[in-house]
Amino acid sequence: MKKLFTTLSNIWKIQELKERIVFTLMILLIYRFVSHVVLPGVDANLLGDNEKSGLLGLLDMFAGGSFSRVSILALGVMPYISASIVVQLLGIAVPSFQKMQKEGESGRKKLNQITRYLTVAITAVQAVGYVKTQVPQEAIIIDHTLFFVLSTFVLSAGTLFVMWLGEKITDKGIGNGTSLIIMVGIIARLPIAIQQEVSSRVVDQGGGLIALIAEIVALFAVVMFTIMIVQGVRKVPVQYAKRIVGNRQFGGVRQYIPLKVNAAGVMPIIFAQALMFIPATLTQFFTSLQNTWLIQFSDYTSLAYSLTFAFLIIAFTFFYTAITVNPTQMSDDMKKNGGFIPGVKPGLPTSTFIDDVISKITFPGAIFLAIIAILPSIAVKFGIKSEFAHFYGGTSLLILVGVVLDTLQQIESYLLMRHYDGLMKTGRVTGRSGIPATAGSSDAVI
Repeated sequence: MKKLFTTLSNIWKIQELKERIVFTLMILLIYRFVSHVVLPGVDANLLGDNEKSGLLGLLDMFAGGSFSRVSILALGVMPYISASIVVQLLGIAVPSFQKMQKEGESGRKKLNQITRYLTVAITAVQAVGYVKTQVPQEAIIIDHTLFFVLSTFVLSAGTLFVMWLGEKITDKGIGNGTSLIIMVGIIARLPIAIQQEVSSRVVDQGGGLIALIAEIVALFAVVMFTIMIVQGVRKVPVQYAKRIVGNRQFGGVRQYIPLKVNAAGVMPIIFAQALMFIPATLTQFFTSLQNTWLIQFSDYTSLAYSLTFAFLIIAFTFFYTAITVNPTQMSDDMKKNGGFIPGVKPGLPTSTFIDDVISKITFPGAIFLAIIAILPSIAVKFGIKSEFAHFYGGTSLLILVGVVLDTLQQIESYLLMRHYDGLMKTGRVTGRSGIPATAGSSDAVI
């Protein structure tokens, strides 16, 4: 405990770090305040129970509840994330985008600009769909045509405002701004979830204090398990050849390539969830399908849903890892820098070796990711409220853990740079592949 207080005091001794933390907190406070501003022309008192479920509930979680509140920030950063994913995939498939990725800072700026333009286009389309389908008609108190045009522009401006806040945090704050904004939106729902769970266990059922403590202990164990998966790496040794230039020797040292067990991050869960909502959507539009086997996929706690969901996550984990991790490029980079894996020939054998290692560590990573994803449905089966159960796994938990680790890594780097002790007594806090932010930014893949 003494070391903790010492570390906290050391953080405030570093002027630059203190200013970055305060700036980040101020920006996040502004974001949370603006997220409660309702669209012009909507009477908040007439919204009623506008809670979302399914895919819309996931979007509402990312937006910190703004989606269901019909806020001017209802679309949040999701159009920005979608644009970033598209640009990232284009960087794999399109040669011109690959060239920009290799151009360094100038290429990164071009990709960032393309991401911004694409964000505007995606936001405009999503704003039209949101106004037409998600705003309760009875809550609109002005002319509907005027409201439609006005809200489309306001929602688009709101997303650009959130994108700007995220970029400001990245530039002048601590950590990746987009990730922190999503994390704050998720955490904003935690107090309500805890209140509902406490009320259910202690007040409604009576004598449920032991069960509540057991739930908290289980949640702590799940968080530790998730951290283990996010932090897990397989270190591949790389030896660099010695080079003598004049009287100085270069190379001749052994380093490691850290291949992550969960290189795909949270993206397989997001892709799988998008597919799992298709059957439920079909049953809503076509009543004739409500008595078929598709109805099982409307309940995320059903066995059929959980098994299919887990299978899709495993498949998408292998797919996303294959398109984001390029063993051939890693092999070429090592060869150019005079590096080689001991016992493996440079070139194709090195590429094959790395690909084999990635395949072996991706399988257990995919299994663990599938387990984490279906834990909320298991928690509901044990009587835990749905709101609180979402924090036992899935997208929300992976994002929370990943963003917190990245932020701690940033803080620790400042402490160690100023010759202070880090946040951990032993070892270093390492980051993870996080939410897709701007192409080429430090936060690679959510």
